[in-house]
Amino acid sequence: MSISLTQPTGPAHTRIYAYGAARGENVVPNDDLVGPIDSSDEWIRQRTGIITRVRAGHDTSAIELGTDAAREAVERSGIPADKIDAVIVATISNPKQTPSVSAIVADRIGANPAAAYDLNAACAGFAYGVAQADALIRGGIATYAVVVGVEKLSDLVDPTDRSISFLLGDGAGAAVVGPSETPGIGPTVWGSDGSKAELVGMNATLTEFRDGTVPWPTLRQEGPSVFRWAVWDMVKVARRALEAAGVEAADLAAFIPHQANLRIIDEFAKQLKLPDTVTIAHDIETTGNTSAASIPLATHRLAAGASGAVRRARAADRVRRRARLRRAGRRAPLTGTHSTIDLSTARRASSPEESRTRSRNGIHQR
Repeated sequence: MSISLTQPTGPAHTRIYAYGAARGENVVPNDDLVGPIDSSDEWIRQRTGIITRVRAGHDTSAIELGTDAAREAVERSGIPADKIDAVIVATISNPKQTPSVSAIVADRIGANPAAAYDLNAACAGFAYGVAQADALIRGGIATYAVVVGVEKLSDLVDPTDRSISFLLGDGAGAAVVGPSETPGIGPTVWGSDGSKAELVGMNATLTEFRDGTVPWPTLRQEGPSVFRWAVWDMVKVARRALEAAGVEAADLAAFIPHQANLRIIDEFAKQLKLPDTVTIAHDIETTGNTSAASIPLATHRLAAGASGAVRRARAADRVRRRARLRRAGRRAPLTGTHSTIDLSTARRASSPEESRTRSRNGIHQR
């Protein structure tokens, strides 16, 4: 008699239910950083597009930032925390090698005994996490998952380094992923290239620091090489993602790439031939480069703008309705009014930057 294993299966589709965010509490303008690198506010703006970046205080760790973002995402999703089956945290900023940030975050948001693990994919970490959450749910291993991208990169910065120190910020973004009746997360196109490992990363190991042969390890990059790779190679990946999803660039409502550098983002959009109707995330300007946190932080900000646009459109509708009633000689009700304005109306009533929020794994589609 043969024995057959039972393998779980899940729903056909998934979607992102809600986002949460936490930014470092200190706003750091360019002028605060230019001295040690012998630079200027103008130079930083021209090369990166960054005006300010946010950094966390000395006593705030990636754990606190990640917890705050995850808690907001869960609350906004409407899913009880004890129904979360998995917590995935993308980070290079865990203050300890172990325990994982994810296990602590899961406990603090009330998701015990959810499966929890950290992943280290640097700037691609959040996209990796969403891909894994999607697969876990569709594979029947989890029903709801929280994905967090969090960094406290100010702990890994050499203030005198001209290659990267002025780029980096601190923050966390999170998303709740769950089942859907229709496709909400598109196909994942991912990969790596270890042959370029020396272009960006830590300049030393912790064991070298322990042995006293090097100072505290910090991040370094080869800026020009990273720029060329980000623009020319990543645009190929983006095109493959669009093709796999069955959509054209003109179908997109928003484009939310990793917030590495404004010049990279704008050149990326140019190479993709994005039409003017596509909102392009520029969270880099006031948040800085937050690595794994940058995509969910930028998405959270765009989503908040869209929600604000809907509220403003509904308020404007109420004002117009009351004006019509007054002109007709009828009393305008002060409460209990109902608006039939939908998102398309909100889009017409607001700027492109304040609308279009439905997620497609980092690429947003109407």
